[in-house]
Amino acid sequence: MVQENFEIKLPLFEGPFDLLLFFIERDELDIYDIPIAKITNDFLDYIHHLEKLNIEIASEFILVAATLMRVKSKMLLPRPQIDEQGNEIDPREELVRHLLEYKKYKSVIEDFHKLEEEQLMREKRGNLMKEIRVLAESGNVEAELQDVDLFKMMTVFEKVLRRQEAEKNKPVHQVIQYPYTMDGQREYILNQVNTKPRVSFTEIVEAFPTKIALIFNFLSILDLLALGKLSIQVGEGFNNFWVAKPESEEINSIL
Repeated sequence: MVQENFEIKLPLFEGPFDLLLFFIERDELDIYDIPIAKITNDFLDYIHHLEKLNIEIASEFILVAATLMRVKSKMLLPRPQIDEQGNEIDPREELVRHLLEYKKYKSVIEDFHKLEEEQLMREKRGNLMKEIRVLAESGNVEAELQDVDLFKMMTVFEKVLRRQEAEKNKPVHQVIQYPYTMDGQREYILNQVNTKPRVSFTEIVEAFPTKIALIFNFLSILDLLALGKLSIQVGEGFNNFWVAKPESEEINSIL
């Protein structure tokens, strides 16, 4: 049986804001009311596809991915941020402002590109015979070698060495896929509160003693609180609280 070869074509974007605008236009989203969870998942999926194709991910894509996750975590917080006038601050406001600015400048750049193409199509009139003679002289290898001396060769060699050293020390961006997901940690926490009356936050931290796991678990708890699937019991001391079933479920189980 002959196995067919499948070719995957992935569109490449000039920058992360190009990618975000593509998602917004593709799904006909309101740029002033971006569904941050959906667009974050689409953005991370695109980065994961790049990783599978062994394409180096630029630092600005990683920065925007981190910004999207930060905005998503802020929207999960039960206490919204308030400005000096007492109005609630939308965590998406800064991202929307950057997107609108980028979209405005991008439209202007496209007009400049069209003007540049038109100018490139216009050739200046010149002395044709003189240009042909200059090209013929530049193609004379023996004439070029007559002007080469040891100092010029050493200068070129030094430039090559510097360029090689710069390429060798060029920073490499590497994205590490952590073995945690929001769905997986939410399921773990719900299983814990279903088997015990309540679970301390310290116990959850000790089960996954890494910084990234702490972030995943904390965001999962906030998400479950927002969905009404958890309740929190605050104790004394620093970061001392328990998670348990919602109060309505506890009352029903007693009755």
